[in-house]
Amino acid sequence: STQSTGKNQNPTEKMNLFIYVILCCCIPLCYSSVTSSNPFSGKSFFVVPTFSESISSTIEQNNSTASSDVIKVLEEVRNIPTAFWIDKKSRINGNSSVSSLLSANTDNSLVVFIVYDLPNRDCSAKASNGEICCYKKNDSTCDYTQTGDCADGITQYKEYIDAIVAVFTTHSSVPIVVVIEPDSLPNLITNQNLPTCGNATNTAYLTGITYAVNQLSSLSNVAIYIDAAHGGWLGWGAVQYAELINKLDILTKIRGFSTNVSNYRRLGQTCPTVGQCTPPTSSNHSCCYDPCGLASSYNPAHDELNYIQVLTQKFQSVANYTPHFIIDTARNGVNDMGVVSCSNWCNIRGAGLGLRPTTKTDNSLIDAYYWLKTPGESDGCTKELPTGQICPRFDDACLSIDSIGNKTGEPKAPEAGQWFEYQILMLATNAHLDAPTSTPTSTPTSTPTLTPTSTPTSTPTSTPTSTPTSTPTSTPTSTPTSTPTSTPTSPPTSHPTSPPSGVRRSVVLLECLMLCSVLALILFS
Repeated sequence: STQSTGKNQNPTEKMNLFIYVILCCCIPLCYSSVTSSNPFSGKSFFVVPTFSESISSTIEQNNSTASSDVIKVLEEVRNIPTAFWIDKKSRINGNSSVSSLLSANTDNSLVVFIVYDLPNRDCSAKASNGEICCYKKNDSTCDYTQTGDCADGITQYKEYIDAIVAVFTTHSSVPIVVVIEPDSLPNLITNQNLPTCGNATNTAYLTGITYAVNQLSSLSNVAIYIDAAHGGWLGWGAVQYAELINKLDILTKIRGFSTNVSNYRRLGQTCPTVGQCTPPTSSNHSCCYDPCGLASSYNPAHDELNYIQVLTQKFQSVANYTPHFIIDTARNGVNDMGVVSCSNWCNIRGAGLGLRPTTKTDNSLIDAYYWLKTPGESDGCTKELPTGQICPRFDDACLSIDSIGNKTGEPKAPEAGQWFEYQILMLATNAHLDAPTSTPTSTPTSTPTLTPTSTPTSTPTSTPTSTPTSTPTSTPTSTPTSTPTSTPTSPPTSHPTSPPSGVRRSVVLLECLMLCSVLALILFS
């Protein structure tokens, strides 16, 4: 038999083949072309006003007691861009919301948002549970162990996503980056043995995240990154994570992944090869500096740059997909904090501010270093709040020996997301805003050089992210939000302002589809 091609085909066959090429080749190819550029490149970055206000208040209250070096750092920090966390439905519209923030962004600076309100959110943490439940207990808190399909919770989450999409649609000229649900999918990799992370929670996470990506990817001005925890958590489970993401069938709709969200993990130095520092190789290369001892435990992702390399390898192997990344550098400015356990994650003593947001990452797969966590906002509370009351959302992780508030003379920590002045002074004391963090540094100053005021002046009421429990070195994230209340300033980066992302991507998409269609017509004419 012979194949019917080109001019030997009848009109119906030609039309069917033409449509097939458009659907199976042109659309995926052209969509890929508009998601293939770094969304941070050439942009000025938006400064969330409440963060600036909190820093300004801290400067004012400590100007006479803090060292001049700390004050100088804080004066720089108040103009540094941070992400805005959408951790409640009330943060989408109204005052101090996504809507008001985008309206205040008059120069169309790039804005980074964290989508963070899944049903049964942060299934392995107490300090970070959210407002949407699959099923509720009598006290209205989430019953994480009940089985079922989480139908009501998923419906609420879809409404939450739809509301975000509606606001983003009205601001189509603003370039937007979205980080999807910190810690959620990583919990499904390492914490499935916990009854709180199985059952309905599993269904809620997989269904919710797939829906969020599908809806948000329809907007040409939005670039999407899904959270991938950090190397100390998923370094051993990177292949399982890649397999899970691949099964969701969303890779063509996202730019890549975020790592180290709200954590303290060092950037490090990329090794020439994956696994170079693990047994039996155990190289003495400078890239193998590993204060947490992860490599000796057969974890090739002993720092974030090597974790990026591991994830890239696994996704290329599992899905023939090369992802891009953003790394949270808000609080990883100190390479070795002198902690007792690197698995501790709550308000870590000795941490410092890390590299300011930039696209100068020396790695084409890393789109940006960015402050995704709002530094100065608490990861979680001590048992007793600064007011003397018992904390209703206390997590045992915040009782660790490495957590602020558990040594004599240290103040008690407020609830997750509330301004923790003692912590921001410590972070500023140990800051490395511009210095490279790949070279080992000495153990930092463990406490700020002054005693902060007892009452914080800005207390956003948000919730941190989850706490993995199954891997011995997992240091989960803790992510409060920022609530804009005034017109922000947006200092430009060193890059010139570029045309609005939505306009540029729409034009590229249209041009690509037209060219591909013409070629298809020529081929089958």
